[in-house]
Amino acid sequence: MILLLLQLFSTFFVIGLFTFGGGYAMLSLIQSEVVVAHSWLSESTFTDIVAISQMTPGPIGINCATFVGYDVLTTAGYSPFLGVIGSFTATLAISLPSFIIVLALVRFYTKVKGSRIFEAVMSVLKPVVVGLIGAAAVILCLKVDWNGFVPSVSVVDENFPDWKSWLLLAAAFIASYRFRINPILLIVCAGFAGFLLY
Repeated sequence: MILLLLQLFSTFFVIGLFTFGGGYAMLSLIQSEVVVAHSWLSESTFTDIVAISQMTPGPIGINCATFVGYDVLTTAGYSPFLGVIGSFTATLAISLPSFIIVLALVRFYTKVKGSRIFEAVMSVLKPVVVGLIGAAAVILCLKVDWNGFVPSVSVVDENFPDWKSWLLLAAAFIASYRFRINPILLIVCAGFAGFLLY
């Protein structure tokens, strides 16, 4: 059992260390390690775990690690209590790299935050981040087909909802930008309005 827990820890630690792009980017690497490399779970079981991970609160990558850790131990014939230890091991392993990196960045930031060079770099990076977020929005709205030399671009109709959604967006923007309403209150009100409208 100790060997299995160590394998679980090392596998999820590497996934947490080398995956960039959030929880959804982790899923393919988790599937590759858990289903293909180690054969701990079947493809159908992993698909069920991903579905459950999407429905439960929290980041999907961490939720998936939690469920996989439990399932790996119980599938190997260990008790549900040891399955919980497997969950804890996988969750700790996938979260630990991010914690260490953020801790190192905070220590670095406190040392250089008054530096002119750091401020100059940050002034360049801020518009880049805005551009990356804008690019993600464009990618979600447009479908690009790269067959041939000239790409054909078309609008993804599913990502442009009806007028009610646009009305909710406009109301939320005005409430946030003009009246400085708390974002959590906006989310709750938008959810309630969506429930009434749909």
